[in-house]
Amino acid sequence: MTLMEHLEDLRRVLVICAVTLAITTGIVYGFFRRELYDWVTSPLQQYHVPLVFIGLGEAFMTQIKLAFFAGFILALPVILWQVWGFIVPALQPEERRKVRLIVPLSVVLFLAGAAFAYFAVFRFAARFLILVAGPDLQPMISIGQYVSFLISFLLPFGLAFELPLIIYFLAHWGVVSGDWLAKNRKFAILIIFVAAAALTPGPDVISQLLMAGPLLLLYEVSIWAARAAGKGREAAQAGPGKAEVRS
Repeated sequence: MTLMEHLEDLRRVLVICAVTLAITTGIVYGFFRRELYDWVTSPLQQYHVPLVFIGLGEAFMTQIKLAFFAGFILALPVILWQVWGFIVPALQPEERRKVRLIVPLSVVLFLAGAAFAYFAVFRFAARFLILVAGPDLQPMISIGQYVSFLISFLLPFGLAFELPLIIYFLAHWGVVSGDWLAKNRKFAILIIFVAAAALTPGPDVISQLLMAGPLLLLYEVSIWAARAAGKGREAAQAGPGKAEVRS
């Protein structure tokens, strides 16, 4: 396949992904924006905190942002399927089988991370930040700031839950190993707590610990995944050698 044919395939993939994202965003905005708004703002409803908009277009743009984020999640299977179809010709049969399993797993892990962020961390952080102000202060939160604050929780957690897959690929390519990860566990713990403090927008220590805890667990899972990938890599490298000896 020539370079121009590759570029044409890439253009087709990008167009399909963009059209799919536009359709899912339009569906969410046209039919489910009220339900989505109620669900997103539910952590504040029990405290009777009204949301306001400061700029003239802030409410509209925030609704678009919410619809786009939800539309992206809905379009993610199609996007990953198109990316899979673009890269599959360059993969070996064994790599194709692995990627076929990893693509849906990556979606599940991202959604699990975002769900954990919303139900376990964000709700606690919102409650803490509202109550810590005390009874003498009246909260006045703009809808734009609130949604941006929420997304700043969901995205880092969703991406952080991809850690085992990233480590698996790095180990499969020989960049890291399970033994190396286990040996440097204490440095990883330090990095995880620093990253949790940097990625968690809330200033409270509890929300940072709630992010660091799953990351520590995911790191242990990553060690297991790296060892599994290392064994598979060694078996693949030993296979041709054994075949030559037998011949």
